[in-house]
Amino acid sequence: MYSNPSGQVPFNNEYADSQDLPAFGTDDFADNPEPRCPVILLLDTSGSMRGTPILELNSGIELFRDELLADTLASKRVEVAIVGFGPVQIMQDFVTADYFNPPTLQAKADTPMGAAIETALDLLQSRKDTYKANGIAYYRPWIFLITDGGPTDYWQTAAHRVQEGEGKKSFAFFCIGVENARIDILAQISTRTPLQLKELRFRDLFQWLSSSLKSVSRSTPGDEIPLQNPTTPDGWASV
Repeated sequence: MYSNPSGQVPFNNEYADSQDLPAFGTDDFADNPEPRCPVILLLDTSGSMRGTPILELNSGIELFRDELLADTLASKRVEVAIVGFGPVQIMQDFVTADYFNPPTLQAKADTPMGAAIETALDLLQSRKDTYKANGIAYYRPWIFLITDGGPTDYWQTAAHRVQEGEGKKSFAFFCIGVENARIDILAQISTRTPLQLKELRFRDLFQWLSSSLKSVSRSTPGDEIPLQNPTTPDGWASV
């Protein structure tokens, strides 16, 4: 996906229609019936992230929130959830940018990546069910995994679910490795080539993510969305 030397890569923005579904329910959908673009930040908060890595990650998430808020359409359409692992916990359920108050992440414990991925997939399925029950259309969801290590639990079932979901275009799953991340294992989890974060450029990463999601939120269903290639010489990632 990231080999295009032109600086852009295409992303097929699959869109789930909600025709013939019930009208609005008890969420905020009556006030904001815009199609939703859900994204889950699946974040490693294990002990090895202590110090500068966790501080830079927190800073990047704050920037991500600010960038989404600054875009009128994205602030209504992009919904953010956060699942942390070390231990596994849903730190933020799905909210639009105006309700997104990023938690301050703290690094501790081990790296139960497999359980975290499954928690994220279950959370996403629940949200998609809510959209459907309320007649809300949604774009293909994104899951963004960021880790500096390897799983300390059984991860093969999670990998199977990721690959199955990608095959059905149920979501787009991205893996970002920080410092000494087990890129070899990430490559077995995701069908997309894992990316290695250059230095600790979390702010550049989240600026890219917010820009990409803005493009998705402005798109027409079925469009090929040109995403900026993050692996160019000036980009924030390498492969």
